[in-house]
Amino acid sequence: MIRLDYTIIADIIQPGSRVLDLGCGNGELLALLKQQRNCRGTGIEIDDRAVLNAMERGVSVAHGDLDRDLDVYEDKRFDYVILNESLQQVVNIEKVLEDALRIGSKVIVGIPNFCHIRGRFQIFFKGQVPVTPNLPYKWYNTPNLRFLSLKDFRFFCQEKRITIEKACYMSSGEKVLWQSNLFADSGIFVLTKA
Repeated sequence: MIRLDYTIIADIIQPGSRVLDLGCGNGELLALLKQQRNCRGTGIEIDDRAVLNAMERGVSVAHGDLDRDLDVYEDKRFDYVILNESLQQVVNIEKVLEDALRIGSKVIVGIPNFCHIRGRFQIFFKGQVPVTPNLPYKWYNTPNLRFLSLKDFRFFCQEKRITIEKACYMSSGEKVLWQSNLFADSGIFVLTKA
């Protein structure tokens, strides 16, 4: 079973594209893009075990830190740069996104929505930081450094003059078409900048 976010991303990417996956994890998405879309791609991942898992999948991956290691890539080297579930884990979001938009013609960002209704209920009724299927971490062991909503991200893009060409919202493996900031647990955005 292929994850819905992977399916959406694969549908966005044109066959034969050059792809850079920032925070690629175990390389599952890159392997899917290589197999289904005939993409030429590479990933960057900070976790040593994930790098080894990606290499075992036959995916090209470099060990690196998104906050420090993107300067080596030349402008428009890739057709697509992907930041799926990794942007909220970087220290300098503005710099990483600026580099991604410089390196790729289009940037695909997938983020969790920390303002999903389940999270809001947990804060209101339990008085605790939410733990949900999409955000399974406790406050003390989360890899997330930023806690943003879909609305926050849209406002950020507007403020930074980043164009959102397309957006898709999901919850529990289904697309969300209405009141995304409340009912979607994650979103995928296709970004460009002139």
